[in-house]
Amino acid sequence: MEFLFILLAVVIVCGFLVVPAARRRRALQDAAAGAGAAVDPYGAYGFVPPERLDLRLPGPDDDLLAAVGEARRTQDWKPAADLLSRTPAGSADELRWQRVQTLAGAAAQELAESPGTGGVWLRHWRVVAPEDAGGAAVQAEFLVQQALRNPSSQDYRMILEEARTVCAEAARLAPDDVVPHIVALNVARGLGASEAEFQSLWETVVSRAPGHMGAHLAALRYWSASWHGSQDRAEDFARRAAAGAGEGSLLPALPLFAVHDHLPDVQLVRSLFQSAVITDAIEAAQFAVLHAPQDHPVLPHVRHLLAWFLVRAERYGEALEQLQKVDGHIGAIPWTYEQDPVAAYTAFRAMAVAGAQRG
Repeated sequence: MEFLFILLAVVIVCGFLVVPAARRRRALQDAAAGAGAAVDPYGAYGFVPPERLDLRLPGPDDDLLAAVGEARRTQDWKPAADLLSRTPAGSADELRWQRVQTLAGAAAQELAESPGTGGVWLRHWRVVAPEDAGGAAVQAEFLVQQALRNPSSQDYRMILEEARTVCAEAARLAPDDVVPHIVALNVARGLGASEAEFQSLWETVVSRAPGHMGAHLAALRYWSASWHGSQDRAEDFARRAAAGAGEGSLLPALPLFAVHDHLPDVQLVRSLFQSAVITDAIEAAQFAVLHAPQDHPVLPHVRHLLAWFLVRAERYGEALEQLQKVDGHIGAIPWTYEQDPVAAYTAFRAMAVAGAQRG
């Protein structure tokens, strides 16, 4: 009899959790197929075919892609160094942060593809030009990304401790540059720093760049981390940052990222994405997108996540507007969290097209 009760419980759990999840996956596939049958999304909407979607960036940056391409093709670090030297600290903090992240990510990806030899251009950069602040910042971010790729590695803490040392070196080489201090936030998160230690680092960052969206995203990850276990604290951080945002800031979109960090893995209530909390976060992000400078380097990040939420909220026409502004580049949350970012992005894009046509 006890066995029958256990079996019945398993059947009920599968009915509530597994079947709806399978239906959602099937719905995404059907939406993609249905939209393709109903309309040519590439010709009618100007969308990029799946095979041409670029995973390296959330939005266009031709100079950065040229430097990344040259480094990969010839292992020459000089174009990357020149690019960062032309992306000055202070006036271009957001752009410099994004370029450092992408260059580090390119080196990390090369090393993953070719262990031992991939990304050798970054090592040459540091050896040949050890006083280059840009190279130090890229190496620090590279080490963080390396560690976070495999948190179970026995070298995890050692790599992050090295990253912390290189962050300090990069800060010494460029005292006005906030990027090494932002990288240090991610080091602190990876090492499980105390709140007091993290707060000290955070105060250093905001004293240099109080409205830096990338810095706030890094800090939000700390407050969302599992060892703090407080969704309320992460969302409170995001709300306070949004409330204090200046004119043209993207910070009003921060609560949308906080909500995304704490969505349940299994969403049983269809109306979740029409709830007041998510609706308010969507509308705040729409306000930020509308009023921010259209060349803001982090704007594509916000548009991608906003489009994802709008599709889930069945606001397909609004989602389509966002997708048309970022299509072609998909190196952003939420797609980068997926095992197959291209498939996830094209499925949501198809749902937006099909939904907009129905509406």
